[in-house]
Amino acid sequence: MNPIFLQIGSFKLSYYGLCYAIAFFIGIELLKKEADKKGISKNIIEDYAFIAMLSGLLGGRLYYVLFNYTYYFSHPQDIIAVWKGGMAIHGGIIGGFIGTLIYAHRKKLNPFLLGDMVAPLLLLGQGIGRFGNLANGEVHGVPTFTPLKVIFNLKPSFYQWYNSYNLMSLTEKAQYKELVPWGLVFPTSSPAGSEFPNLPLHPAMLYEAALNFIGFFFLYFFMRKKNYATGTIWWTYIIIYSINRIIVSFFRAEDLMLYGFRAPHVVSFIMLLIAAIIIIVINKKSGSDK
Repeated sequence: MNPIFLQIGSFKLSYYGLCYAIAFFIGIELLKKEADKKGISKNIIEDYAFIAMLSGLLGGRLYYVLFNYTYYFSHPQDIIAVWKGGMAIHGGIIGGFIGTLIYAHRKKLNPFLLGDMVAPLLLLGQGIGRFGNLANGEVHGVPTFTPLKVIFNLKPSFYQWYNSYNLMSLTEKAQYKELVPWGLVFPTSSPAGSEFPNLPLHPAMLYEAALNFIGFFFLYFFMRKKNYATGTIWWTYIIIYSINRIIVSFFRAEDLMLYGFRAPHVVSFIMLLIAAIIIIVINKKSGSDK
């Protein structure tokens, strides 16, 4: 796998950037079509897409920095260096939501109407973007020969097991058979390859891509055609992505941690509960208003 798609002189176009550019342009075209049906100006949609993307990027970076505050407190100059650490999708969702609230208020629009329109496309974009992670060799899983009890344990427990594995003899290592036949070996120049050189890993980024695509089809081709209360599709997106991330995080090797727990598990579970409660409330209120 090579992270660079095209290089002309000093200009480099990465697969990661290409994937998100494709996702953005597909998303904005589908969003414009939806705007036509709802009588919303295409200019408003284009401006909204830019604001949501920008606030999402800022939120994603800020979230990552806060969860690694010890390092960034000592190295404040690295806060704006996105390539040093990266971003977190939960922060991107929160940031994009805040941007939506602000933009909708300025344009006197219902923010949840915008949320319903963009929610399926977020899952589509997130699914496409994970192929960029594949090319970069990041958002990777643990080795496929890892015992299930270790995969499902917390991150520190996994690394304790992995350190002991490295001290084993070849005979002892042979007892660990690959649990799945689809593990991927990444080049040592990538984050995955440098962490687990020459070992087949769970392609966690592809697991998430597949789940996100399934969620997109459900929201776009099923829920979008139903008559739910405004905001239902948005909050269903939160539920779907939370479930997807909870599942995938069992296999990911580099999740952020929060007081000994995987942060995506904690945050996803909280967001899932909040979204479920809001869906019940808004649909009950919508039903009583009819």
